[in-house]
Amino acid sequence: MAPNRLTPICFLACLWCFGVFSRSISGEEVKYNWEVKYMKGAPDCMEKDFIIGINGQFPGPTIKARAGDNVVVNLTNKLDKDGVVIHWHGIRQLKTPWADGTAAISQCPIKSGDTFTYNFTVDKAGTYFYHGHLGMQRSAGLYGMLIVDVEEGKKEAFHYDGEFSLLLSDWWHKGIEEQEEDLNAKPMRWIGEAQSVLINGRGQFTCSLAVPPNSKDSKGLPGCKFTGKEQCAPNILDVEPGKTYRLRVASTTALASLNVAIESHNMLMVEADGNYLKPFLVKDFDIYSGESYSVIFNTHKHSSHNYWISVGVRGRDPTKTARGLALLHYTSAKVSKRPKHHPPTTPRWNDYAHSKSFTYKLLAHPGSPKPPANYDHRIFLLNTQNFMEGQTKWAINNVSLKLTETPYLGSIRYGLTNAFDQISPPETFSDTYDITKPPPNPNCTISSGVYNLNFGKTYDVILQNANLIQEGVSEIHPWHLHGHDFWVLGYGDGKFSKKDEKKLNLVNPPLRNTVVIFPHGWTAIRFMTDNPGVWAFHCHIEPHLHMGMGVIFAEGVHLVRKIPDEALSCGLTGEMLMGQKHN
Repeated sequence: MAPNRLTPICFLACLWCFGVFSRSISGEEVKYNWEVKYMKGAPDCMEKDFIIGINGQFPGPTIKARAGDNVVVNLTNKLDKDGVVIHWHGIRQLKTPWADGTAAISQCPIKSGDTFTYNFTVDKAGTYFYHGHLGMQRSAGLYGMLIVDVEEGKKEAFHYDGEFSLLLSDWWHKGIEEQEEDLNAKPMRWIGEAQSVLINGRGQFTCSLAVPPNSKDSKGLPGCKFTGKEQCAPNILDVEPGKTYRLRVASTTALASLNVAIESHNMLMVEADGNYLKPFLVKDFDIYSGESYSVIFNTHKHSSHNYWISVGVRGRDPTKTARGLALLHYTSAKVSKRPKHHPPTTPRWNDYAHSKSFTYKLLAHPGSPKPPANYDHRIFLLNTQNFMEGQTKWAINNVSLKLTETPYLGSIRYGLTNAFDQISPPETFSDTYDITKPPPNPNCTISSGVYNLNFGKTYDVILQNANLIQEGVSEIHPWHLHGHDFWVLGYGDGKFSKKDEKKLNLVNPPLRNTVVIFPHGWTAIRFMTDNPGVWAFHCHIEPHLHMGMGVIFAEGVHLVRKIPDEALSCGLTGEMLMGQKHN
């Protein structure tokens, strides 16, 4: 487990201690040697033996680089039988689509005992993270922070005296193998809500931080008694009075949407997914799986108190999930001194008006790139819950995604047309579809087909949310696009129609790589097909993707240069490479 005490100076220094690090004199290469293996741990005070760690650490080592640096990670799979890949979330992988770390899309899974080298450039400063992208390995703890600072000699658009990072996740007491079995069952056995929210891999399930050690909370949990050495002891952020701090926050949750608040401190939103925002003040903010933010906050000039950092569940019933708490410790106060007040109250889980009020304020910083005025092509993607031969699935335009054994990047690059379904999925859905009711035909089809996008064009995607199979229920879905940033043109309630065109923001839409669709609503995005490769676009909720909630975009694959053989060593591409060696 990582140390739970974070100070700005110690935090930055410790980053270099994780894993094996080297950097050339020119500052061009950041190199790590990692081993991925199962480990025991008690992230929320309940010991489990199915955590996936890196170099014996959970969460994994923080990668620290500057924009323009080359990151090299030699990843050795020490899992007993399972394959593994790592996706570098938010890194666009310009000229290195094979390093995107998506099993069956950009590469083959790394077999047990094998080593694969990820080699890519981090082209833009920002707050990012990485995580497993095979099966549900993210739910088992395979994740860590990836922080990219501005180039040497350049300055950020905002000033701060120190910084901290919080990587947020949710945690189950059931292993991912059992979770996958439940989701695949006929009928499906839902995995339920997470047991805990973790902050930098730490949470409390068996006790409550919110009450003194000799008390009990409203649920009957005793107050926590920590020495500070426990694996589940809370994170402590050491701050000085009268200073300005940057707080980087990323969410790698498998299911939960979250809300972040710092007791008695307002926060200035300044960055989202590696892109500067038009700054605005908040008392709290929502963060969905796959998103990252930077906020700036000022400490009080005169304070002898400590304060809570509270992370609660939003968008889902929070009663079964222990919220995450950390301590903002003023160096002018004793670290053992409890905050005067209770932790901030998380907004009601289904208060979507609160969620939308925040989300609609996210706008691009002045001077940010603007979207093209017009689109060349528009795709409508309807999100529905369906059945398929007794299994519960998630589908897009009534098609549930099934990945193939051969990575798309290789099969498309080398013309292996029998590797996946050659019929592309539908680009729209029926105008008569009623999104407020369960699907009239609850059955869907399964396909490994690809959306072949014309290279060098502007595409709009309208993400349309709908009712579940259950009457009167629609859920939040955060969608993440690999290989690109996109402009978020707008949101709306109900079904997107012609009249909604005038609502689209072409003046200062924010650039993101992950965006939310609200229940029974729509979200419109625009992006350029300017990055040759094959890219996943999917709901970032782990069980939803496992159940087919995603699509595959291919663009300019003929322009992709040499793909490492190690990335294509399975399926039909593996057979092709073996044949070449024998000839």
